[in-house]
Amino acid sequence: MKKIDQGSQFVQAHLGLFRCLVCDQPYAAVEGHTLKCANGHQLDFSKKGTLYFLTHQVQSEYDADMLAARRRILQAGFFKPIVTAINEQLPAEPQRILDIGSGEGTPLADLLVLHQNQEDVGIGFDISKAGVNLATQLDTAAYYCVADLAQLPFTAQAFTAIMDVFSPSAYHEFERVLAPGGQLLKVVPNANYLIELRHLLFEPTDRQYQYDNQRVIDLFMQHYPQAKQHRIQYQFDLSTVDFHDLMVMTPLHWGATAASLAHARATGLPEITIDVSLLTMSM
Repeated sequence: MKKIDQGSQFVQAHLGLFRCLVCDQPYAAVEGHTLKCANGHQLDFSKKGTLYFLTHQVQSEYDADMLAARRRILQAGFFKPIVTAINEQLPAEPQRILDIGSGEGTPLADLLVLHQNQEDVGIGFDISKAGVNLATQLDTAAYYCVADLAQLPFTAQAFTAIMDVFSPSAYHEFERVLAPGGQLLKVVPNANYLIELRHLLFEPTDRQYQYDNQRVIDLFMQHYPQAKQHRIQYQFDLSTVDFHDLMVMTPLHWGATAASLAHARATGLPEITIDVSLLTMSM
């Protein structure tokens, strides 16, 4: 089956999850390869089966090479313990999962495999069209589209779980689309995340040498004082991947000098530290 037909069928089967961003009404029908609301507003599916929900022009700093490198690193199991920890928070019954800033799509696809419930519904979105196009290449039941987290193209109480791995947050929108009893699961990098690469690329006097995401955690806890925080730390063996991919997949390389990048490529690392906090809140 063609990707455009697969995408059309998915949205037709889960029509109640999507809303029109022009009039805020739920979409009413899929006719051919066009999504239509009751007021006549419509969107056409791309050849890859995706929908483009952005109502304004946006620029993503993540280019195709960076996303492809991230795909190769993640498929080697880079985030597997993180996705496993998210899965452990989910009830066994069928879930409707929304992945915020899904990028090239691997975490959501892996989560659906881990959860092992054929009735699960997984939707990922990103502002990066390149990321979403790459996600459509995955062999997964998940659906991916282009959208903005500040204006989600989904109906109220559409999802039972929201996963947010390293993406910004729009808590008012998250609360709108979460069903009662639904879970918000946000992953935030801690100070030691990729610390070996950080120290390889930068000097102690450089701003990027140190990393502190406490304000993001504090903001989450201000919104949700009853939230739980779980730290996930592990070492990832870099002998199984191309070290260049590790460098390219992270924004760290944007601030590094050509000399430090060349030195890092020549030096390499045997392993890298993953250090994150999983913040969870049941609504």
